[in-house]
Amino acid sequence: MTIKQFQTLRKSAISYACLFLLFSACSKSSAPGNKEEEKPLPTQPVQFNNPVFEPVLADPAIIKAADGWFYGYGTEDNWGDGQGNRLVPVIRSLDLIKWTVVGNAFTTKPQWKTDGGIWAPDVVFIDNKYYLYYSYSVWGDTNPGIGVAIANSPAGPFVDKGKLFLSNEVGVPNTIDPFYFAEADKKYLFFGSYSTALNQGTYAVELADDGFSVKNLANKVKIAAGDFEAVMIHKRNNYYYFFGSKGSCCNGSASTYQVRVARSTSLLGPYLDKDGRSIIERGNGTLLISGSDKYAGPGHNSRIMTDKNGADWLLYHAILKSNPIVPGGASRRTLMLDKINWVGDWPVIENEIPGDILRKGPEF
Repeated sequence: MTIKQFQTLRKSAISYACLFLLFSACSKSSAPGNKEEEKPLPTQPVQFNNPVFEPVLADPAIIKAADGWFYGYGTEDNWGDGQGNRLVPVIRSLDLIKWTVVGNAFTTKPQWKTDGGIWAPDVVFIDNKYYLYYSYSVWGDTNPGIGVAIANSPAGPFVDKGKLFLSNEVGVPNTIDPFYFAEADKKYLFFGSYSTALNQGTYAVELADDGFSVKNLANKVKIAAGDFEAVMIHKRNNYYYFFGSKGSCCNGSASTYQVRVARSTSLLGPYLDKDGRSIIERGNGTLLISGSDKYAGPGHNSRIMTDKNGADWLLYHAILKSNPIVPGGASRRTLMLDKINWVGDWPVIENEIPGDILRKGPEF
């Protein structure tokens, strides 16, 4: 081979190599919907401080989806950023700390009620679909209700499947704040919100197998008194734990929301607090978290998320007293994160107030 032939061959090889590298780079970085970009990687524990998302994610529901991401959903709200009301905002994260906005769960509002907002969603994964149970209400509504929607993706869009029931159909005032819990072959919906009416409280009803209707509204079971709302049930070892919020949720820096707990050896109760008092009676429940000098109204917590080290984490909303209102006038209920410690089989949050120091976060 002559020197000239060698130089020609060498140039050709370099050109092919450059083309190959260019094609590979483009296919990895520019191709739309590239799977490698979306694949979650293990997270390392990082330090964080509250809030973990702002300006608003009120009444948060958090789920670990099949794609490996955590998704968060909140009450319909106007964040005061010129984009109007978000029909159930959706955010996502890999570590519960760094969140990005995905969009809205609904593209249009459900039509089975003429007025109201979509509040306090609960999202669960059932039969390879994402079910979103939601409240439909205005403030002070005399006949609010609960509906359900489904989606193939945790990001939505969710397609409404209609009404489960209205307050006057189930015989419970202020019927909002749904929470889904399945056990063995039975599916239950817990619901109810604050009211002074004698028949008010948190109730549970059994759902049909498909989750789109109630088996028998007359068979509702009362779980807690009417000074509770925003129920969440957590099963741990031999106990079912009731987490519920009390007080005013949405009065800016004057909000008095707080979370209290009780437990039972049976899903449908009776639930007793640490002092042995039944939460069927008003005024009971063991304090988990309440407001501080910096934050008002911590409450309406999500399901508990457990990291790979077995640590449990609670997400909830709270209001920064120094910046309590968004431009539209709504309370600025930011997303908060705190670790739950279990002491004598009871959940405890350090100092019983929202965390406000730099600390180690969860690891997934």
